[in-house]
Amino acid sequence: MSHANHLGFRILPMPASIPAGMIDAFGAIVTPHISDNMHRLCGVTGLRRYHREKKLVGRALTVKVRPGDNLMIHKAIDMAEPGDVIVVDGGAEVTQALVGELMQMHAQVRGVAGFVIDGAIRDVAAFHAADFPCFARGNTHRGPFKEGPGEINVPVAVGGLVIEAGDLIVGDEDGLVAVPADRLDEVLQAAQAQARREQQRKEAILAGQDKRGWIDAFLKEKGVIA
Repeated sequence: MSHANHLGFRILPMPASIPAGMIDAFGAIVTPHISDNMHRLCGVTGLRRYHREKKLVGRALTVKVRPGDNLMIHKAIDMAEPGDVIVVDGGAEVTQALVGELMQMHAQVRGVAGFVIDGAIRDVAAFHAADFPCFARGNTHRGPFKEGPGEINVPVAVGGLVIEAGDLIVGDEDGLVAVPADRLDEVLQAAQAQARREQQRKEAILAGQDKRGWIDAFLKEKGVIA
């Protein structure tokens, strides 16, 4: 029996590309500034960074798998275009690893920007040594199965956030955010403006000129007497 186009075992078309200039621009913005300008609701929580320090920026190629099975992650790596981020909904299950060193090497050779895994990885030392961007929920020595089912380029749930294929993923030492593909210009401009404002604030703080009157004013409104 063919599983083509069956819910739960299917591959959808690749999403629209994101201009290289847009990816470069977001690479210069820290995740808190991006998060603040999406009302702090578009961030991924609960994943940890397994590489050293390289920033993760790229288009989401999404994968939904059965916990403990990585067949469709292998297929996604083969489909990925340079700069893509493989984003995997593994059901937050961490008893079996979904990716390891060999898959990391395949992905790196193909130009994949990194992994976001709501599940477990293994070969932790290899990810650290390669500084290959990888955010995951946990790690274990136990390996996966490769039988399916699974889906590629469908909406996925990762760390409390729904991510669509084609969203822009940004990850750094503070965590991960996903920017919807149709809001990139808006969010970028707002985040860049915040970065400029905060730079001015930092300069004022160092000069002892940062205005702090808002604290007592707010407390007074709450009926607190200093």
